[in-house]
Amino acid sequence: MNQTSRIAVTLLLGVAFVLVGSGNPARAEDRYDPDMTRCSLRYNLKGWSSVYKQADGTGTITCTNGESAEVVIKTRGGGVTFGKSEIIGGSGTFSEVRDISETFGMYAQAEAHGGVTKSAAANVMTKGEVSLALAGTGHGVDLGFAFGAFIIDRKP
Repeated sequence: MNQTSRIAVTLLLGVAFVLVGSGNPARAEDRYDPDMTRCSLRYNLKGWSSVYKQADGTGTITCTNGESAEVVIKTRGGGVTFGKSEIIGGSGTFSEVRDISETFGMYAQAEAHGGVTKSAAANVMTKGEVSLALAGTGHGVDLGFAFGAFIIDRKP
């Protein structure tokens, strides 16, 4: 990862720390709930930005309770951002959910991205009580910080 990528990812991780740190601290009795499951996302995403940011992709959500789903992903937003990039083999982790259906929908997104040839992205997003942290690397030319929507839907 080049210096620009490190700075962009570090900036977003700082924002994520502030957002996560502002929530209620976990209590011992909240740490394990047998009615909840952990889900993860593997994805590919390709897009562009020039003040407005747009990307589309596909992925798979897999949960510890055995549920899984093929998904389509769309991002839309804007900010101080410019470039074109492709994330291949990205990964994400959801907060605990009752079932996979809680992972679908529109998340509020804050993203830092940066790179020339090699690209890196880090995202922190939330949808009500469900949060999603993404990380991925790929290729492209991009730099910026953007806010917007990250939308996950079941593949038709």
